[in-house]
Amino acid sequence: MKKKRALITGINGQDGSYLAELLIEKGYEVFGTIKRNSVSENQTSRLDSVYEPIKNNLIYADLLDVPSLLHALKISDPCEVYNLAAQSHVRISFDQPVYTAQATGIGTLNLLEAIRLHNKDIRMYQASSSEMFGNSIDDDGYQRETTPMNPVSPYGCAKVFSYNICRNYRNSYGMFISNGILFNHESPRRGTNFVTNKVVKTAVRIKLGLDNELVLGNLNATRDWGHAKDYVEAMWMLLQQDSSGDYVCSTGISHSVLELVEYVFGKLNLDWKKHVKTDSKFLRPEELEDLKGDSAKLRSETGWSPKYTFETMLDEMIEHWIKYYSK
Repeated sequence: MKKKRALITGINGQDGSYLAELLIEKGYEVFGTIKRNSVSENQTSRLDSVYEPIKNNLIYADLLDVPSLLHALKISDPCEVYNLAAQSHVRISFDQPVYTAQATGIGTLNLLEAIRLHNKDIRMYQASSSEMFGNSIDDDGYQRETTPMNPVSPYGCAKVFSYNICRNYRNSYGMFISNGILFNHESPRRGTNFVTNKVVKTAVRIKLGLDNELVLGNLNATRDWGHAKDYVEAMWMLLQQDSSGDYVCSTGISHSVLELVEYVFGKLNLDWKKHVKTDSKFLRPEELEDLKGDSAKLRSETGWSPKYTFETMLDEMIEHWIKYYSK
């Protein structure tokens, strides 16, 4: 029996690496796009656990280069495409707004058009984001598929374009395209310039006497944090449904950055007040205060539910950095 084939853009990111593991476990032949990088040594470090079965299936491509996308589709000939490639750091999107709009917004359109030209029957997952809602919150404190989208960052604005152009291609061409509106999701593989892994890594370094200070921005911002491993399972589930649509993926529980700090430092028996400082350079020009998602639609239609809690996710991240520095 011929294996199902999947193409993951941005396969060497946090989500791409977990998704590759999941699909290989499910018997897929997995292909992935990576961007050319002058320092190639670390490009595939997140893919160590699956490198052997996919090493010949990694394709240089860029969402801003349509011929490279058509080339990737021709080589992989997938039945499913997962678009995870983007400039994905919200704070940096203020420093690189035009590039973010191109890579995170227009890049999705380029991929859609490439799929339409190559094979309209391919099922596509689009990585949409809770950042699209901005500070728009329903009366019950949650954000869901019907919540108005009022983004407060170039990244959020670009993701709204991607979200809507996916809906447009779905309706215009009858293509199977599902938007997963994912709330914040973390893991030991998260970039250390993102707040969760920044807090955990630095706290472990402080515990080991390698650092003494952690500098953060807005401690009062609240986020709905889940584990990337749970969320890539939702991505796969969405492409197994009879029809495509738009789905919030979240835990439904939010925590502040301060609660994150208190938990991590507490697990390491540290007094966070002695080590944590704030600096306005880590604040966004327009702050996003609260995010909390209602994933009832996803849960009822697919049976998805997260296996990790906020605490077990952080415990795993703490353990990872302790092991890392013990080497």
